[in-house]
Formats: sequence, C-alpha cells, structure tokens
Amino acid sequence: MSTLRSFVLLLASWIAVAELRAAEPTNLHLYLLVGQSNMAGRGVVEREDQKPHPRVLMLNREGAWVPAIDPLHFDKPSAGVGLGRTFGLVIADADPTITVGLIPCAAGGSSIDAWQPGAYHDQTKSHPWDDAIARAKIALKSGTLKGILWHQGESNANETDAPVYQAKLDDLVARFRKELAAPDVPFIVGGLGKFDDVPWSAPREQVDQALRGLPQRVPHTAFVAADGFKPKDDKVHFDAASLREFGRRYAAAYQKLAAANTAK
Repeated sequence: MSTLRSFVLLLASWIAVAELRAAEPTNLHLYLLVGQSNMAGRGVVEREDQKPHPRVLMLNREGAWVPAIDPLHFDKPSAGVGLGRTFGLVIADADPTITVGLIPCAAGGSSIDAWQPGAYHDQTKSHPWDDAIARAKIALKSGTLKGILWHQGESNANETDAPVYQAKLDDLVARFRKELAAPDVPFIVGGLGKFDDVPWSAPREQVDQALRGLPQRVPHTAFVAADGFKPKDDKVHFDAASLREFGRRYAAAYQKLAAANTAK
C-alpha cells in the first residue's frame, strides 16, 4: 500500500471519528440509565434509531460525549434499541435551551444484588454499581444530574429473592442519591413485562408490586407501567416499538415529577 493511500485512509478514519464525537456540550442535563437488559435494550435497531439529534448525547464506553444513537449500551453484543434514546428526545424537544446527556450503565442479566459496591457480574464481566458511579462522576464534570432511570427485577423474580426485593430497591435509591450527592434527584422505575402467553408467577407479581409501590414509600420517585407492550420472540425482552413507547412514558413520568418538585 502506498504512503499516500495510507495517509488518505488514516485521514478518513480521523474524520469519521471526529464526526461521531459531539462538541463540548453546554447546559447539559444528565440522566443515568441503570438496571438490566430491558433498560440496556434488546430491540432490533432500525434507521430511525440511528438518526443523531444535536442536543441528545450519550457517554460512550471511553467516557466521551457522542451523539446518542442506538445501541446506547455496550453491556453485551446483543444490545439494541432501549428506552433511553426516546426518553432523551422527548426531554430535549420539550426544552430547546438544554442538551440531554444519557449515561448508559445497565448490565444485562444483573440481579439487584449485583448493584452493590464491589459486586461483580459475571455475564457482563463488569462491576455494575462501581462502573455506574464512576461513569456518572465522569459525566458530572460536564453537567448536572437531573434523573435516574431504573428498569430491573426479572432476575429477582423467584421465591428466594422476591420477598426481599422491596427493601433492596429502597436501599438502592438511597445509595445512588447519597453517592452522587443528589438527595432529591427524581428516580423513575418501570414495571415488568406482562405478556399474554407468558405465565405471571407470584414472585414476579411481588417484584412488580415493589416497583409499583415505590412512590408511596420513597419521595421524588415515580413508577411507569409496562401495560400493553409486546415481547420479542424470546418472550423476555420488550420489542423495539414497545421500548420506544416506554421511553415516552418514562419521560412523561419524569416531567410530571420534576414539575411537582419545582412547584413546591
């Protein structure tokens, strides 16, 4: 290969990377995305999911701000469309003075016990809690934390874990707020998928009720229903259309909660 051709290819790669990277964001509102695979997203990516928005960014694996296109997450090779990008689009479109910064940190297959300091999650070869806190603190150098979005519970929907899930969830909220010095930051959770042809067990109901009842137990929190959503063929993960709608529902719940907090 000639020296000139090598230089041209190298220059092209530099330009491609530069185009992907966002300019230094201003008035950056940060949202932490945490939980397991339905937060990370396993929906099939389509062209609409990869159209950049100038004011919706994501913190990539390397800790740089880039345009938020799906997949946002990198927990597993199966990462795809999630709820985060649609959430960000709704929030950004509602306020043209801000830039939304999404911080993807979900770990597919993780139980709530993996979200403890020092805990290791073998499926993703990661430390979900430690990694999320570290990434959040990188992001906080550029903006202000405005919300935490959590979707998790499937891995704890069993007879052993379900009875203690509520206490662990409440503790998780408190730990995030303390560690990130954000005592009143809105914390939004979503319900588990209830699909017509998939059995709904007692432990699954118990975990879902723990999520559903969070706003009655913990201030500045909200629950988002997953009613009417469809699964992928695996009967575990929401399909892409459902996850986009989930993002809109999370955004509506966040906006309502944020407005109520502002009014006080």
